[in-house]
Amino acid sequence: MSEKKLRILLADDHAVMRAGLRVLLNLEEDIEVVGEAADGEEVVKMVDGILPDLVLLDLTMPNLSGIECIDRILEKHPAMKILVLTMHDDEEYMKAVIRAGGKGYVLKKAADVELLSAIRTVSRGELYIYPPLAAALLYQMVGPQNPGSKEKTEKRLSEREREVLKYLALGHTNQDIAELLHISVKTVETYKTRVMEKLELRKRAELVRYAMENGIINA
Repeated sequence: MSEKKLRILLADDHAVMRAGLRVLLNLEEDIEVVGEAADGEEVVKMVDGILPDLVLLDLTMPNLSGIECIDRILEKHPAMKILVLTMHDDEEYMKAVIRAGGKGYVLKKAADVELLSAIRTVSRGELYIYPPLAAALLYQMVGPQNPGSKEKTEKRLSEREREVLKYLALGHTNQDIAELLHISVKTVETYKTRVMEKLELRKRAELVRYAMENGIINA
């Protein structure tokens, strides 16, 4: 009698990426792709319907971001194993995933060498973090603190600026945010610029860190 295969749900909004992943994974004797989803809402519904062993999830998805998908899935299925496969080479996104309950974080650029190992690690109930990001996180934990961070957190944002910041930190694109808030993409870009100027930040990763440290993501 053959061993039970690891049943995986693929969640990525790019059909070509899903097709490539399906071929890669189905070549493995112990892995079976049992479904594909192209947006966040579909991911949540398919998890309910097919109950996979593991969800391989993109971080930037239409309708619901990857972080929101993790929250929604684990609310109903707290034992579900979720591995994020993303283009975001950023420890702040990685920390957001782990805090939300994700069990792994791998970059798409390293999928050919890291993904299978990550899948099997997460399937065993262990945590997997893309090694360079794990090293960066360790350095951040033991490295020098930013003396200006406290001052930045005390600066005030308007309600709409906080909304834009929240969605940016959750991984939504400018187009997604424009649709969610019923404003133009140009207006979203204006709010993003204003937020970064007020907080004296320069990179999206710094926005994510600020949002996490100040409870904006969960607001």
